[in-house]
Amino acid sequence: MSGEHGRRDAKGRERGAARARGEGSRGALAPGERRKGTDPARTVAFDVLREVAESDAYANLVLPPMLRSRGLSGRDAAFATELTYGTLRLRGRYDAVIAECVDRPLDRIDAPVLDVLRLGAHQVLGMRVPAHAAVSETVGLARQRVGAGSAQFVNAVLRKITRTDLEEWLEVVEGREDDEVARLSVVDSHPQWITRALRDALVAAGRPVDELESLLEADNASPRVTLVARPGLVSAEDLGARVASRPGRYAPTAVVLEGSDPGSLADVRDGRAGVQDEGSQLVTLAFVQAPVEGPDERWLDLCAGPGGKAALLAAIAGTRGARIVANEVQPHRADLVERSLAAVPEDSVEQVQVWDGRDVGTQEPGSYDRVLVDAPCTGLGALRRRPESRWRRVPADVPVLAALQRELLTSALAAVRPGGVVGYVTCSPHLAETRTVVSDVLRALPEGSVEILDARALVTQIAGTDMPLADRLDVQLWPHLHGTDAMHLTLLRRVTP
Repeated sequence: MSGEHGRRDAKGRERGAARARGEGSRGALAPGERRKGTDPARTVAFDVLREVAESDAYANLVLPPMLRSRGLSGRDAAFATELTYGTLRLRGRYDAVIAECVDRPLDRIDAPVLDVLRLGAHQVLGMRVPAHAAVSETVGLARQRVGAGSAQFVNAVLRKITRTDLEEWLEVVEGREDDEVARLSVVDSHPQWITRALRDALVAAGRPVDELESLLEADNASPRVTLVARPGLVSAEDLGARVASRPGRYAPTAVVLEGSDPGSLADVRDGRAGVQDEGSQLVTLAFVQAPVEGPDERWLDLCAGPGGKAALLAAIAGTRGARIVANEVQPHRADLVERSLAAVPEDSVEQVQVWDGRDVGTQEPGSYDRVLVDAPCTGLGALRRRPESRWRRVPADVPVLAALQRELLTSALAAVRPGGVVGYVTCSPHLAETRTVVSDVLRALPEGSVEILDARALVTQIAGTDMPLADRLDVQLWPHLHGTDAMHLTLLRRVTP
């Protein structure tokens, strides 16, 4: 991997462009510019950050209804969205900068005050907000939300931040670290354990280790909203013609929006289309194309909530004379699945059931022709869409989830009949959640009872030969390489005795 000087050269254009735009330019808050409050967009961003922190909510579920309830649209909504997501994504970078400007550990700063400082830092160092306006508005936010005394502290810290531009701050904070992973982690705002896990996954997939920086940067980029045109309900061509968009890069069902308000489309409201990452669509399409031996009539989505893949499966099943069972362990998520299936033909959905997926294999052995296991995981493959996950997950989560994943995959292989296919999917590239789970499960089964199918060949048939994939039977997608979430797919077939 390149050394410290190489990293700084690689980031030169980004930092130079930021300086040219005025990001991080020097400025100070004059007494006459002090405000008692701030504008609604900044208030929304702060309130979303607090709800995310206090209730383990996800910003993508909290922000849209809050924007609507407070009447924000157009430029104000766009500003609030960038401020919210940018602050969440780059929290690690901004915390390192803030730490240079305070005389106490960050864990001794009240959490709401620290969120105000992060919002101010993002305006100063990551947005096109003039420094004086960023400081003035953020101090106003502090007065409005955390009190006058804290506002003075916020003012002092942000004034220090504005005295140094982004390029110099990055040199300062990475200079505090003594190895490449630590430097990448602080500059590109990922916990070190995640940076190491992503590096190991890249290397295992045969990708150059030098791509790690690009992968981390891709996690910090704002992704476009991607829609799925559910087959038999609406075509991708018709869906794309109704809104400013472009076709997906790989999946024939994908439509990429130029804007960010899918709820304004009747197709989405009615369930003929939905919001779904192109990588998620692609692994689902490959799963239904995998060859089964014998009938292909009854499919199971073992972990169906919240219902995106289930709706795509059911739509395809409706065009092929098959039907699906959507299984979900949590009743409220089963309700979400029911809603997602509203537009698909009734005869393509057998039922939505609330069962523990680990028990389905013993309750319904050999009952399905296809079983999809979209396993609960760390979500490290979707950090660009759910940036708060990187700060919420801890290393101890991995073995707990991996144990659950092994149980679910074992159950799926019992639920599928001989000759049928199981698709194992995670939205994580972590090796402990992907290859290791599959190898552990296969090792525990009788030798020769399951064969691994060529998922790479099936994805290539759908996406085209230009799609870069490792020379393996399983498939790992990457944000920096494919522009998708980092989805993993392994396809398995029960061998006929």
